[in-house]
Amino acid sequence: QVQLVESGGDLVQPGGSLRLSCAASGIIFRLSAMAWYRQAPGKQRELVAFITSTGRTMYGDSVKGRFTISRDNAKNTVYLQMNSLKPEDTAVFYCSVGAARDYRFVGDYWGQGTQVTVSS
Repeated sequence: QVQLVESGGDLVQPGGSLRLSCAASGIIFRLSAMAWYRQAPGKQRELVAFITSTGRTMYGDSVKGRFTISRDNAKNTVYLQMNSLKPEDTAVFYCSVGAARDYRFVGDYWGQGTQVTVSS
């Protein structure tokens, strides 16, 4: 029922930019908190950013000031604009739908992921 489809991952040089998209279905999107996670090889999944149903945003320390999460309720889509990319940003990026509370996000569903590679 719930489906999250990420797109936009690519190979990019350090300092470059990418915009990831996640199209959601099977949920009441406008009432849902959405998030982006990432997972690098051999590492645990890391929360990158989330956005509440009212549009408030939170970011992980490693991406604050470089990444921006946003949502378009008319398109049932959440975005992650990534600027000033670093090699350590290389990971599979996943979107998630869940619940937000203060500075926390708890994911209920995840997409299949999209690969982001930052390398010269």
